[in-house]
Amino acid sequence: MAFAEAGFNLEIDLTRGSIERVATDPGLSKLYLGGLGTNTKILWDRVPPEVEPFSPENLLIFGTGLLVGTPAPGCNRTIVSTISPQTKLMAYSMMGGFWAPELKYAGYDKVIFRGKSPTLVYLWINNDKVEIRDASHLAGKGAVETQELIRQELKEPYAQVAAIGLAGENRVFTASIEQGRSSASRLGIGAVMGDKGIKAIAVRGTKDINIARPAEYMQLCSDVLKYISDREEKPVPGVMPILAGLGSPQEMLHTDEKWHTENFSWGNSRTRRKEFWTKEVEEKWKETQENARTRLISCYNCPMKCGAIISLPGMSTYMMKCFTKLTYNMAAFVDDLDFGFRIAQRATEYGVDGFSTPQIMAFAFELLEAGILTDKDFEGCPTDNEGKFYWLLDKIVRREGIGDVLADGTHWAAQKIGKGAEAYAHNNIKKHEQLPLKLGMLNPVYFLMYCTGEKANITQIEGQFPQAPFPTMEEREDFVKDWVHVPDEKFKQYLLDWEVRGEKSNPYYPTVDMSVDIVDWQEKMHYIDDALGMCAGLSSFPLKPPYHIHNYPAFISSATGFDIDEAGVSLAAKRSRTLVRAFNIRRGLSRADEKPPEDHWRKRFPELEEQLLDAYYKFKGWNNQGIPTKETLHELGMDYVSEDLEKRGILSYE
Repeated sequence: MAFAEAGFNLEIDLTRGSIERVATDPGLSKLYLGGLGTNTKILWDRVPPEVEPFSPENLLIFGTGLLVGTPAPGCNRTIVSTISPQTKLMAYSMMGGFWAPELKYAGYDKVIFRGKSPTLVYLWINNDKVEIRDASHLAGKGAVETQELIRQELKEPYAQVAAIGLAGENRVFTASIEQGRSSASRLGIGAVMGDKGIKAIAVRGTKDINIARPAEYMQLCSDVLKYISDREEKPVPGVMPILAGLGSPQEMLHTDEKWHTENFSWGNSRTRRKEFWTKEVEEKWKETQENARTRLISCYNCPMKCGAIISLPGMSTYMMKCFTKLTYNMAAFVDDLDFGFRIAQRATEYGVDGFSTPQIMAFAFELLEAGILTDKDFEGCPTDNEGKFYWLLDKIVRREGIGDVLADGTHWAAQKIGKGAEAYAHNNIKKHEQLPLKLGMLNPVYFLMYCTGEKANITQIEGQFPQAPFPTMEEREDFVKDWVHVPDEKFKQYLLDWEVRGEKSNPYYPTVDMSVDIVDWQEKMHYIDDALGMCAGLSSFPLKPPYHIHNYPAFISSATGFDIDEAGVSLAAKRSRTLVRAFNIRRGLSRADEKPPEDHWRKRFPELEEQLLDAYYKFKGWNNQGIPTKETLHELGMDYVSEDLEKRGILSYE
């Protein structure tokens, strides 16, 4: 009997039209925990580095986390892994909602697609009955619309459906996978799904998940809920309550966007952003949001209502979460939130990433203003800001005219356009658009996270340690009193010693070693969450969360029946992190790729930045080119990786 996991994967060969139910290897869960870790191991074993994103040999894996579907609050993540068409590296994107628990209840831990279907299809998983169905009648349909049409067709209102829109069908590099109240957006995984001919995956499950020690496990879950409740009643000064801490913060409840609108730098707001957030705009946004917001919502078994159902006259209802309500407004420099809601709804139906796509459109209009693109490229485009962005969004997802070039993202579009366009594609890391912040002095911790994070999403890297020091020593001392979450007492001292503006006396403060320690801790917690399927909003993202390194071993042990301690959990996370790194190194990632945009911070310290990378690589057990060493791989039981890297001439032994 399998505990916590279902014990089976679905293997779908789209070229042959075959479906296999394959038992999983329980040993992999002990090594990598599950989720992202086991997804990565499958990709390593089966997708050689010469395989292109749109090759039939590329895999598309929908994985559930180890604890998904259990009573653990907030544990509901689907981990989607493949090769990104934009970065050519490993793509792994998370989505919440209800899809992953439903797959577990149907009896599967992963769905692994290979090959390509000659026609558009969707997969229907109904417990033991699995079918590949014709989806030609769904071609061109919106991602949200498709979900409802499939439920009606199946006469199964409780089916959970993950679908692509027109962008995925047309292999737009920023295409997303939409699913109920969440999406997997980063790194173009929707384009791979479309390339394989998959319109959607519908699942309905009614089976049980077995827990090894259920009474113990239920007590742990109750403790988490009690902790959340206690934090609500007794908030920590200067720290958001748990339930307000996601959505930055609870974006669809609050309307004060002064900080975000003055520091996000999309399109024209790069130079005009200080003009944006006025009292008049604030009042107008509040009225629009409160009238449009039908209700706040959460994902499966989660107490945090970080999303909302949005409904506006003449528009179908949809789910809005986090920054997407800002991104299109700031890119177009339109201060009417109604525009942001409406274009985001269209973009959701098309199925595109709400971070990259607005930047691509802003990039295009900057090239037009600079004379690099011409009016001929924008023939038929309206002249008003709102109309321009609707027009260009349509062109991109349909790959028409200039939209066909822009559909590959700013890096590849700039390469095709030339004429100096490369200088305008300035917000990329590893060829992928980042959150467009323009801040003051270099933050060493965030420098490392931006450079080395391979998920290409800063909110899935940061957390647990404050972004800035508390202004008074009294606040710091109060904060560290019950800071039980730290893996080592040294982090308390780091926070106590942190100067409010340390650069006045030492521009390189925090120290290099301190920065590496903090980044490693934050990164480790995210890799654990991504293995377990836990929402970062209840674990790795907020300060003082209910889940942490000290109680996770008890959750894993009581759920699975194999006992693991903190060292074992940390080792599994390190193994997963190292394998992701090795996979990308094998595909060509190098130290030269690990740098944030030149203007991300106004004041930079090149010498320090090199020291930070050196120290981070050394701490991780990698050489100065960021390649895991033979010794590190051996200690992790990953000699198979070093042997492969050596055979390919990537890693040499002296």
